[in-house]
Order: sequence, then structure tokens, then C-alpha cells
Amino acid sequence: MSNLTDTFGALSDQTRLNLVERLMREGELPAGDLVADATISGPAISRHLKVLREAGIIRQRAQGTHRYYAVRPEALQAISNWTIDHRTFWQAGLGRLEAMLAAEEDR
Repeated sequence: MSNLTDTFGALSDQTRLNLVERLMREGELPAGDLVADATISGPAISRHLKVLREAGIIRQRAQGTHRYYAVRPEALQAISNWTIDHRTFWQAGLGRLEAMLAAEEDR
């Protein structure tokens, strides 16, 4: 699997994020369904799917001439793990912000 930089980079594009969210909601879908509902061209969707595949976020399965796409849960688990690992930092930062705002109110 690719590293988190690749994962976050791939998900930083709204179209790719929308594709991943749709695949998470609906499960495995054929490329034709993803293209049919898109507001951009088929070749553009194909390029976005390639970026997501290369980042290890989705997998592609061929069945005859059709291509099916699905989210790789382990890629999203890596994001979850990273977030959990950094929770202490964020919570401490929010605690400092809360203390600073309380001090401002006391003035």
C-alpha cells in the first residue's frame, strides 16, 4: 500500500473524494455507473480513478470488458490510525485555545 502522503494527496481533489464517498456508500460499482452520474467526461473520471488506484485507495476488478471499482478498507484504516495517533496533539491544542479564550473573557 502507498504511504499517507499519496493517500491524502489523492483525496485532496473534490472529484476523487466524491468518487470514494460514493463507493463507500454504494459498494462496488462499474466504471460506467461512475461516469454516467459525473459532471465531467469519461476520460477525466478514468484519470481520477487511476490516481485513486495508484494511491491504493480503490481496487479495480475486471469482468469481461467491464471494470468494477471498490474502496480498499485498509487504505481508509490507515487514515483512521493516523488520526487517532494525532488526537492527543489536537486535544491539547484545543485545550490551550479554550484556556486562552477563557483568559480573554476574564479581562
